[in-house]
Amino acid sequence: MTSYLTSRSTTDTAPRGSRPHAANRPVRWAADVVSAMREGARLRLDYGAPSLWRVDRTIEEIRREGTPYAAVEGVLRGFGAYAGEVIVRQTGAEWCATGGAYWISTPDGRLWDPIDEARRCFTGQGSLRLLCQDATAARG
Repeated sequence: MTSYLTSRSTTDTAPRGSRPHAANRPVRWAADVVSAMREGARLRLDYGAPSLWRVDRTIEEIRREGTPYAAVEGVLRGFGAYAGEVIVRQTGAEWCATGGAYWISTPDGRLWDPIDEARRCFTGQGSLRLLCQDATAARG
């Protein structure tokens, strides 16, 4: 899948239970989309990998309705952050940020861009479910 950026070594220096500062915004975006989907679409998102199938379907439905990208940009960002949080919780990955861009670094040193993958889903060329599957495959 093309959403991982590059491989690099990382060391986990953050104490167990703490989150890096870079996680603040994506964690908030994910929580916002979970709340909005529960209230508006009656879609329950539980931060489990199977829920990403529902997210992919929801993005596909939005795309099929012909909704302009500008109208759903924030929701797509939230869906991407949600997928990133699913991966973080399953693998112990960390959020990273540079120049306003956010991605996650999995313990195996790979970098993933779930927010961009949500945008790719909107164009019919991506899958948050498959991104998660790829990101979690190497952990075992």
